[in-house]
Amino acid sequence: MIKHVKKITGILIGFSCIAASAQAGWKKDLSGQLPLLGHRNWVVVADSAYPLQTAPGIETIYVGGDHVEVVSEVLELVAKQKHVRPAIFTDSELEHVSEAHAPGIESVRSELQAQLEGSGAQTLPHEEIIKQLDEAGETFQIIIIKTDLVLPYTSVFIRLDCGYWSADAEAELRQTMQSAKK
Repeated sequence: MIKHVKKITGILIGFSCIAASAQAGWKKDLSGQLPLLGHRNWVVVADSAYPLQTAPGIETIYVGGDHVEVVSEVLELVAKQKHVRPAIFTDSELEHVSEAHAPGIESVRSELQAQLEGSGAQTLPHEEIIKQLDEAGETFQIIIIKTDLVLPYTSVFIRLDCGYWSADAEAELRQTMQSAKK
């Protein structure tokens, strides 16, 4: 009997190590890919029902785990990059999902709002964000990180923008170039 308990314990420890390795693996993989990514690339932290997309520029990684923790970890990894900064989008539908139809949504919504506070996150209709992803995926790399969350409209979409060149600087450059043509 003790022999069986030890064997089962060993198996469980092995599974725990595999799970921990998988968790560390996706972070290592994303850390390795982020230096290759630039403006117009996307990183998405998606709930479990997010579809597996087939466009060649879209890579999907299943990480499981706690959705809000994964969002936090992804944002930390992006923040360490000097060449990109995140433009964050969430589904506008999330604000209207009721606890009656999706038990647990209020808690997750609050956690996500707290996590994204001060980030300048914007809300757009889900289909509008998906359209932007589809268009970007034709030319640019998109990384989708799927979690185990089973609540609707909780995905967090991160479009990478240039970290060392602002939209204001670009507009001024374009205006200067236009003026030089005259």
